[in-house]
Amino acid sequence: MTDGAPQRRGTVAHKVLNNNVVISLDEQGRERVLMGRGLGFQLKPSDTLDPAKVEKTFILDTGEDGERERRMLTDTPYAIIEAVSRAVDQAERSLGHHLGRPLTIAVIDHVQFVLERLAKGIRIPVANMPELRVLHPAEFAAAKTMAESISAALDTELPAEEAVFLTMHVLNATRDEPNGTAALLFRRVQHVVMTVENGLGVSLDVDSPDYARFVLHIQFLLQRLVSRTMLRSGDSSFFEFAKHSYPRSFAIAQEVKAYVMAATESELTDEELLYVIVHVERLASQVGAAATGTAED
Repeated sequence: MTDGAPQRRGTVAHKVLNNNVVISLDEQGRERVLMGRGLGFQLKPSDTLDPAKVEKTFILDTGEDGERERRMLTDTPYAIIEAVSRAVDQAERSLGHHLGRPLTIAVIDHVQFVLERLAKGIRIPVANMPELRVLHPAEFAAAKTMAESISAALDTELPAEEAVFLTMHVLNATRDEPNGTAALLFRRVQHVVMTVENGLGVSLDVDSPDYARFVLHIQFLLQRLVSRTMLRSGDSSFFEFAKHSYPRSFAIAQEVKAYVMAATESELTDEELLYVIVHVERLASQVGAAATGTAED
């Protein structure tokens, strides 16, 4: 996004989308969107814009995507555009990362859809995805602040799960991996966590240090698979000890191994499996301690 840039005096309106959104042409003949409260009021094509009213600018996509963006900016109430733009600006400052025009467009579209659903009494349930807070704490915090900022600006409380949706939007804007690698890695971590929860028959305490260590370990394990730098050891005694001492955790680790094999066509080494067993056993002990505490209470 080319935003916050002051406009030269003499910028001429090419199209007036509504009272707040105007299109001009830059030196290359590209359509540039200029936004500002009241910017297009009583303005006609070929009129000169008031540069003091321009709050945000960016260049539209070409083709069908550009036409879709133009229609969306025409139809969306400016209060939403303004609230989202300010929230994205704030997120850029907190992350120290330029998030780009696609994020602003995507979030404007998303928030407009959310508000339409809320007006109809429709709420789409979403998984809590606590792994996001562990794997991407900065992005999750920025997204949570975005949701709070938009809610305050629109005087409408967005559902708590919007922090999850906005985090995924922010991750898409800040990650450069091809073919959605970051999203794929996250889904695989989620699947492993679900495998462990199903094996233990409980929901894990997502705020515990052991949970955070486990999620981070699985992330690094999956990354090692991609880079082919798996842990290896010539000494199998620790693995054999864990295998026989913690049969339930070993069985769960075997399920994780089978999933990883099916998902990545890579087989975990005994050394990698050992650390999975240790982490699962630690989580199992945490669950047991919590259950004992509940019984005592």
